[in-house]
Amino acid sequence: MEDGQPVPGSLFVYAPNQGAPIFFAFAFAASACFKIIGLHPFCAVLFSAGYALREYAAFNYLYSKQNLIVYILSQVFIFVCPPLLELANYHVLGRIFYYVPYFPPLPPGKVLSTFGGLMAVVEALNAIGVALSSNPSATQASQELGSHLTIAALAIQFAIILSCGILAGIFHWRCGRAEIHSKVISTPLNTLYVSLALILIRCIYRFVEHMGNTAVDLDDFESLKTLSPILRYEWYFYIFEATLMLINSVLLNIWNPGRYLPRNYHVYLERDGVTEVEGEAKLDKRPLWAKIACLLTFGLLFRENKDGGSYWELKSLTRR
Repeated sequence: MEDGQPVPGSLFVYAPNQGAPIFFAFAFAASACFKIIGLHPFCAVLFSAGYALREYAAFNYLYSKQNLIVYILSQVFIFVCPPLLELANYHVLGRIFYYVPYFPPLPPGKVLSTFGGLMAVVEALNAIGVALSSNPSATQASQELGSHLTIAALAIQFAIILSCGILAGIFHWRCGRAEIHSKVISTPLNTLYVSLALILIRCIYRFVEHMGNTAVDLDDFESLKTLSPILRYEWYFYIFEATLMLINSVLLNIWNPGRYLPRNYHVYLERDGVTEVEGEAKLDKRPLWAKIACLLTFGLLFRENKDGGSYWELKSLTRR
């Protein structure tokens, strides 16, 4: 079929490419093998599953109940991963702040709880919005609601990315003024900037997509021809979604921040920019259920009592 020409009855609007999903499914699966645990490999597995389902859908793209379920699952798996990758970036930013605790514009312990709570909202809006907007059998009102929810999620995501970048930039500038140029800081920060930029470009692409005409009526061929070009041309998806997220995955495999930052967040850099010091860790007396609840709520609830002061303020230190 002519590129961009709608195909009557196609869940994708067009006749999807049958080779590209195989490549991306295997590429993300290979990326997941570089690290066993963490958000990055988890997202790589979800991406791989999403493209595997898209491969099935590429051969079964005409509307049916079974094909519709596979199509929606593929869309959801692919769409929910970038916000999770953002969450991983915010965790990295918090760890960087812990390593040089004198200059963060936001307390290290509040980075993940602040951005994590916001990303939970984004994920909820994303999941519901994509499920509604990608269902061509739904009513136009439902599709529009899904599109509006997705736009709201993308707008919040856009603001969060910019905020994170600004916080990282202020911190980086303060470190530079203090003549702290350690690669333990600069390499993860530079990797963070590139990752945020890739996700931001992808976010803009999705935002523009949903700002256009996205109401799909499979029975009206003429209305399909008036849809946003981003929906009618598949190459937009493979460049601004699939390729950008694969580059992000490769980037984080090569320059994984975990290879530079100490595993123990109580280890931090002295003001001389050279000496590493390990602060005294306070005994966490919370019960197991409170620790789990704190983790699941990104530190918003059941936080550890910090009355004893920050670890870098304590006198019991170990030089490294």
